[in-house]
Amino acid sequence: MSNDTARTPPLRRLRVPRGVAMAGLATSMFLVVLGTAMVNLAGPAIRQGLGLSAAELSMVASSYLVALAGLLLLGGRLADVLGARRVFLAAMALYLAASVLCAVAVSGPMLIAGRIGQGIGAAALMPSSFALMLSLYTSAAERARAMGLWGVISGIGSLLGVFFGGSLTDALGWQSVFWAPLAFGVVSAIVVWCSVPPAPCQPGRFDVPGAVTITLGICALALGMITASEAGWGAPSTLISLTIGPASLVVFVLVEWRSAHPLVPLDVFHKKPVVTASAVLALIGATLASLLFFLPLYQQDVLGMSALSTGLTQAPIALMMIVGSGLAPWAARRVGPARALRAALVLLLLGLLWLVVNPTTTGFSPNLLGAFSLIGAGLGLGSVNAVTMAVRDSGAGEGGLLSALVTTAQQLGGAIGLAALAGIAIGAAGESGDIAFTTVFLGQCALVLVALALSYVSAAGRDRPRAASPRL
Repeated sequence: MSNDTARTPPLRRLRVPRGVAMAGLATSMFLVVLGTAMVNLAGPAIRQGLGLSAAELSMVASSYLVALAGLLLLGGRLADVLGARRVFLAAMALYLAASVLCAVAVSGPMLIAGRIGQGIGAAALMPSSFALMLSLYTSAAERARAMGLWGVISGIGSLLGVFFGGSLTDALGWQSVFWAPLAFGVVSAIVVWCSVPPAPCQPGRFDVPGAVTITLGICALALGMITASEAGWGAPSTLISLTIGPASLVVFVLVEWRSAHPLVPLDVFHKKPVVTASAVLALIGATLASLLFFLPLYQQDVLGMSALSTGLTQAPIALMMIVGSGLAPWAARRVGPARALRAALVLLLLGLLWLVVNPTTTGFSPNLLGAFSLIGAGLGLGSVNAVTMAVRDSGAGEGGLLSALVTTAQQLGGAIGLAALAGIAIGAAGESGDIAFTTVFLGQCALVLVALALSYVSAAGRDRPRAASPRL
């Protein structure tokens, strides 16, 4: 019997409906998505309140994504070795403490330190909650439905995040977007402690060299791309960072190859659906992270909208993400997750192209409504089906690994994609230090086109429709 199980209090031995446990886990995902959406909406206010440049503001977003992406694999390994519930509770405590630090920040470096702390907490929180969810639903059919529900919760978090992010920023200031999610975190921790059974621990040790090399690689790549906007792509600092980054990632692969307890057993990459889904999720993550960062700036700085109106007009994105996520299990049963993924990427591409060819010069217009609806539907349907492709056949003990792997792919794409597009767009704007938004939207279209091409790599057998799944 593991220590995690031995220390379970009497309250934990009560029979609790599986739906209650799922609600507690889903609340943690809701918390992370809600917080991210609110911070993005508050970006212009944070920039003005702390006197940040465009590059410094991008560091506020990128520092969180870099910490998250760099440590997700270690977080997944911690969940497997120490017990997912124990890691979940510790990670939630760290995330909430870092949120408080962000709320009281009085300078850019202090805010960035808090965002790094949030990223570290989320890096353990997300795979541990995902692993606990997979332990609740063990069949492929149940997991497909659970993935759909997971995506719906994320969409709801985005929807409320864009609304409350704008309204709280206008009414109470940008600091309020860090205070607001604390209650959700406390409730989530209590529900999980009282209802989710502890997942069994897996034997093994931690791959510290692997964690160090992948984190160094991601940090160096992101830092080089961000600093390139100010120092230039040929500057020594940029070149050094862009050299250290790929070199560290190569070392990471070599370390994993020789390690007895790797963060990522390389055998997992023999599974074609996992590789394809992870690559597509990286590109979707790059598109989503950059979109959520640049859209509020575009609407407020270029279109002259307030934070509240920006949040309200972005509601179609979140609403259609909910719809797309909810329809994802049905689409997977009807045509298979790979074909459903391709359809989703086409919708996403059409929405981004709409932004490029139908520019709005002031205020909100039906052009934005149509583009936002297509973008949201594509993101919701695409993300859920990509994750389903990767994890629906995972075996015992693989929950933490595969959940961390696909989440790492998405967040790694977000960190590197945001940094790259920020560097390119700020550089394209010239000496003004502003952002070339058309360049951003075109870059996102290119990312989705590559993802669409990769989606055809999936094995044909993975497109077989599955039988109708039981209800959760």
